[in-house]
Amino acid sequence: MSQGGAIELREQATAEHLPAAPPGPVGEQPEPADRSGRVHCFLAPAALALALGLWGITRQGTMWRDESVTYQVAHRSLPEIWALLQNADAVHGLYYFLMHGLFALWDGGLVTLRLPSVLAVAVAAGLVGLTGCRIAGRGAGLLSGLVFALTPEVQMYAQEGRSYALVCALVALGTYLLLRCLTEPSRRLWILYGLSLLAASWLHEFAVLALPAHGITVLASRADRPVRRAWTVTAASVAAGLVPLVLLSAGQSGQVSWISGPKPKEWLEITGVALVAVLCARYPAPGRRPVLLPRLALPLAVLPTAVLLLSALHEPMYVDRYVLFTDIGFALLVGTSLSALVTAVSHRGPLRARLPRTTALTATALAALLALTPVTLQMRTPDSRKDDVTAVAEEVRHVSAPGDGVVFAPSRRREWRLSYPDEYGGLVDLALRVTPQASASLQGEELPAPEIRARMLSMDRIVVLSDPPGQPEDTVPQEAVKRAVLRTHFHECSRTRVKGAQVTLYARGTKCPPKGN
Repeated sequence: MSQGGAIELREQATAEHLPAAPPGPVGEQPEPADRSGRVHCFLAPAALALALGLWGITRQGTMWRDESVTYQVAHRSLPEIWALLQNADAVHGLYYFLMHGLFALWDGGLVTLRLPSVLAVAVAAGLVGLTGCRIAGRGAGLLSGLVFALTPEVQMYAQEGRSYALVCALVALGTYLLLRCLTEPSRRLWILYGLSLLAASWLHEFAVLALPAHGITVLASRADRPVRRAWTVTAASVAAGLVPLVLLSAGQSGQVSWISGPKPKEWLEITGVALVAVLCARYPAPGRRPVLLPRLALPLAVLPTAVLLLSALHEPMYVDRYVLFTDIGFALLVGTSLSALVTAVSHRGPLRARLPRTTALTATALAALLALTPVTLQMRTPDSRKDDVTAVAEEVRHVSAPGDGVVFAPSRRREWRLSYPDEYGGLVDLALRVTPQASASLQGEELPAPEIRARMLSMDRIVVLSDPPGQPEDTVPQEAVKRAVLRTHFHECSRTRVKGAQVTLYARGTKCPPKGN
């Protein structure tokens, strides 16, 4: 028997045990409305995600460099943000404007910076639970939402002052609306679906990769012609609405030149996630639409990552946070498979020994929570990020004295300074020609190499902020002259490694003068 025939028989066998109901647009039985169950499927995962997001939201009062960029750009004026987007970071433009408005309403520092992401992940977790509930029942919905909320990657970006959590929430909304459109299509739902994906794509262009994943769902679900036509029109409208952002950001592709592709550890993680997703897709899901779930979740879990990995044939583009929304599909697959497993276990054995389903679901969730406790704790420390801008600023304040020079090598590390101007007070930025605001850039414009050399030679002490050892060195003349002057005319007094950076104090001659001299 062919695989397709086996699937059809499984659907037929499932339907034989269900009350009669008119077939839906995709040829499967619609699930009776259970408002109370759906409310629980939304609220329980959302509450857990909200609690996890608020727990340690300030991350011991620290931020890393990407968040620092958000913080300082959001505090620029609207004309300054608009001018910046003509030169850099157009892909984050909508997010910067949103954060500017939020800081204008309430400047609560790190809490304001991260609270939108916390709330977005809570909404996304609820929507994942609601989606699973509509396809596979209450237990599957609850576990899917809880799996999403507990996923380490989701927990990380729930406390991130960037756009990725908001993108994830909008894609989760779009995925839920697509399910509604497949089972009870209406013009209003298609419009809302298109708007949610367009908003997600304007927050970050790569959210558009959810569209082909959804397209596979529509085709695999054997939807009738009006549904396929409606999706095609909606997808084309989203793509057309994204064209202005694509044109604006196309000339800024140099900003992602640092992407080098996944490391071996990342390849193992990607492969492992894909294998788990495929295995869960093959495991029978409970509910009234058992075949619809893998057709909805598997493409979303796998396709966007695969597209970015294949883009490496032209230019490396894969970064896990760019496709954070793939965790929606992954959580749906894992959650429904766990629900099926819990159901099988709770109904096996003598009647007395059977475990109540609610107890089994609770035990499963608690076991997952306990197993992930070490990771959950680590996510709320400064070491969970690539660098620690706060620690860099504190070390600069410790080793420097008023009147000292400061050099950023490479120049893009000037972003470490922008959110903590007070800690760098009294230091002279020896390479800076035009400030970031005045130059409509992220890190400002630097002087020509000869002028940098002359200014460095006029100082007795220079604090140098650089990447950790082993990072590639920029070869532009400004960076080369910084290294040459320090190597030839200065002596290293101290070198301190902090998370993702190093702070080095140099002095002229062979002796290091005491601080303040």
